[in-house]
Amino acid sequence: MPDVFLALLYTIFVWWFSTGIVLYLNGLPRHTFKWTMSAATVILVAALSALQLTSHVSEIWAAYCAFSCAVLVWAWQEIGFLLGFVTGSRKTDCPEDARGWRKFGLAAETILYHELALVVLGAMVWLVSREGVNQVGFWTYLVLWTMRQSAKLNVYFGVRNLSEGFLPHHLKYLQTYFRRRPMNAFLPISLIVSLAIAIPIWQSVALAPTGSFSAVSLTLIGTLLSLAILEHLFLVLPVPLEGLWRWGLRSRSAEP
Repeated sequence: MPDVFLALLYTIFVWWFSTGIVLYLNGLPRHTFKWTMSAATVILVAALSALQLTSHVSEIWAAYCAFSCAVLVWAWQEIGFLLGFVTGSRKTDCPEDARGWRKFGLAAETILYHELALVVLGAMVWLVSREGVNQVGFWTYLVLWTMRQSAKLNVYFGVRNLSEGFLPHHLKYLQTYFRRRPMNAFLPISLIVSLAIAIPIWQSVALAPTGSFSAVSLTLIGTLLSLAILEHLFLVLPVPLEGLWRWGLRSRSAEP
């Protein structure tokens, strides 16, 4: 099944390369941030337009296009968050005496605007593609959003590998809301639910006609979900993820 294998490789490459590019842009001097955000906004508009156009096309190239456009939409909020443009109303360290729901509320304030942006962007992706036969873009965004929410909760509850090295200097206060511990009770639930969704997707890939739109679409979404599950596993493994994107982090060498 060469089409399925190609879709799998494409998803892995987009996941790896897009993350590295975002990290690289985030590490550039601060005077470049406004230009980066402006360019990302232009790309966002183009991606939403392309999603609308391809939503009525059930061909393999349209599946790739919708998937790529959804990743570009997602990249806008990643860039906005890491550059510090779309974060939250709170930009200070967590008080040492904060516990329980108070700490959770304070943590939510640090990413409030970011969370709202995620919902708005998701609604926009749904709106531009809701009447089409090609729903790859919407499902791609939904996988990214759901698994990111799960990862955030797990980092808050406590994991071994917090990957705080990905945070730029101006967002270092966020790590005071994290907790480092070997495991938390929510992580197994996250993995079980994710696997319960991923397994039927891959079963559907195996049953789909070779070289069909369905086979490629399901492979793109299934691979992305599987990569997100792998990222969840890395949260509790003593293996830092930074090594995968060392090239993207090199731009931070001049950071204070």
